[in-house]
Amino acid sequence: MPVVTLPDGSQREFDHPVTVEQVARSIGTGLAKAAVVGKVDGSLVDLSHTIDRDAEVAIVTGKDQEGLEVIRHSTAHLMAQAVKELFPEAQVTIGPVIEDGFYYDFRYDRAFTPEDLEKIEKRMEELAQEDFTIERSVMERDDAVRLFERMGEEYKVRIIQDIPSNQPLSFYKQGEFIDLCRGPHVPSTGKLKAFKLTKVAGAYWRGDTSNEQLQRIYGTAWPDKKSLKAHLHRIEEAEKRDHRKVGKKLSLFHMQDEAPGMVFWHPKGWAVYQEIEQYLRKQLNRHGYQEIRTPQVVSRTLWERSGHWEKFADDMFTTESEKNDFAIKPMNCPCHVQVYNQGLKSYKDLPLRLSEFGSCHRNEASGALHGLMRVRGFTQDDAHIFCEESQIQDEVSAFMDLLHEVYRDFGFREIHYKLSTRPEKRVGSDDSWDKSEKALEEALNRQGVDWELLPGEGAFYGPKIEFSLKDCLGRVWQCGTIQVDFSMPGRLGAEYVPRDQEQGRQVPVMLHRAILGSFERFIGILIEEYEGAFPLWLAPVQVSVLNITDNQADYARNIATKLEESGYRAHADLRNEKIGFKIREHTIDKVPYLAVVGDKEVENGQVAVRTRRGEDLGSMTMEHFLQLLDSESKRKSRVETET
Repeated sequence: MPVVTLPDGSQREFDHPVTVEQVARSIGTGLAKAAVVGKVDGSLVDLSHTIDRDAEVAIVTGKDQEGLEVIRHSTAHLMAQAVKELFPEAQVTIGPVIEDGFYYDFRYDRAFTPEDLEKIEKRMEELAQEDFTIERSVMERDDAVRLFERMGEEYKVRIIQDIPSNQPLSFYKQGEFIDLCRGPHVPSTGKLKAFKLTKVAGAYWRGDTSNEQLQRIYGTAWPDKKSLKAHLHRIEEAEKRDHRKVGKKLSLFHMQDEAPGMVFWHPKGWAVYQEIEQYLRKQLNRHGYQEIRTPQVVSRTLWERSGHWEKFADDMFTTESEKNDFAIKPMNCPCHVQVYNQGLKSYKDLPLRLSEFGSCHRNEASGALHGLMRVRGFTQDDAHIFCEESQIQDEVSAFMDLLHEVYRDFGFREIHYKLSTRPEKRVGSDDSWDKSEKALEEALNRQGVDWELLPGEGAFYGPKIEFSLKDCLGRVWQCGTIQVDFSMPGRLGAEYVPRDQEQGRQVPVMLHRAILGSFERFIGILIEEYEGAFPLWLAPVQVSVLNITDNQADYARNIATKLEESGYRAHADLRNEKIGFKIREHTIDKVPYLAVVGDKEVENGQVAVRTRRGEDLGSMTMEHFLQLLDSESKRKSRVETET
């Protein structure tokens, strides 16, 4: 009779075969009520799964990520059931779980409307309340084909016919609806209590544009109403902060069809871009980097030697001149090795840190482009460190110190760390991989941070650490990285004279590293993080000087000039408009400080200072105002965060 071992190590012995649900009930009615599925010897199973031998068993609830994914998959089936009842002619295809939700693709003669989505969602709620039992069954292949042919579900027939004949076919039935699925699923539709259909979009059968077009209905599902409400609030906030909307509203940038995936920076957006570049340049100089500049267009022969042509050619923009093939560079690393190779290097020259704000281009699919977040033309804050194996750990630790300082200055406090180790197919000796992985691990531990190990996820040329930022909405953005490379330096002829010259010339280790990733994407993240209300040091216009009447125009102009001479981006608004209108307009433009001048300020040699948050700081001298600006600028984003 089965002995069940629970996650805490305790055991329960049963004198007969039991279901996972019965195991949950033996632990407690509260757990049984919250249970979604079970995990038996590491595999997810339905609660109805029978255990007839000794096994390790865990009860999975909606609070667990795996349980949440099951809820979402079951909700996709619930949606398909509702669609079939409301629109019997609709053909059901596939419906997987995705991040934060699910979708299902349908073939239907007319486009689904927002009103249709409301009807479908209402019917889903009714079906959930009816609490249909969700039953699993196994069917022979030919029987399954005949069943779905009778039902008129031609896409299901195609799916079944594409499954290898030696694979078992499982099906899930709820009410009159049946679907091909591996499972597992929640035990009944009554478990599905919090969901929302979000949108409908076009899709292609099997994701192939040469196939027929389908309609994809998206939805989200959560274990309870509170979680759903919080998610919908995050979506609302994300839409409000969408960098494309904010960028247009504040005239930061635009994109157009004549240059897909390329950015047209406006004066205000370019001011932000330049401020970030100058800030990083100072930081890199302080940490011993030497800035270089390499060509945009490089011969195919270099990309072949580096290995990129074989693996990356389809993503390159190429051109031809005098019967020679060239590529617009999609990355900077092969060019950096060419700079390293100029002149014989000694171990005394290492580590050598070469940085470049390198403009790169990649031929991304048009459907993948997304504002600043996914572009074809971008600038990387790229650098490559050439060093000896013994220097890897110190270089990685120094890089992480720099990265943390930069992220703090931009206002990001929460960072996620992932260490990816050797894949099955790789270059370099096991000894080199051992040393590199150990160096990266010790560098992470030296920082005292929690990190996640991703075995086998490293690049073929070496292990790597990825750094991801968590924004104010809880979204995680992978930005920084440092990667160890055993391959490219040797392929491109990089070498140095070691301490022991009898060893002969050695190949340096190459560390690829970036902090922001790309300027475009990082600025998109910043726009959404701050909703366009950049901290003072980043704001495209830092101070707007507003006169009340024409009598103060010359004084206002002089104030703006003094601010500019002190290094601030200032603008004098001398329009013949009411002061309330001006204040409102510049507040909407999210200018950090407004300096209002009337006759009283002119007489006293002062400015009346307001913040974009509506705070009236009163009148002050220019000396006092500059001290306020200087103090806030030096503290970067920290002043806003602490406030």
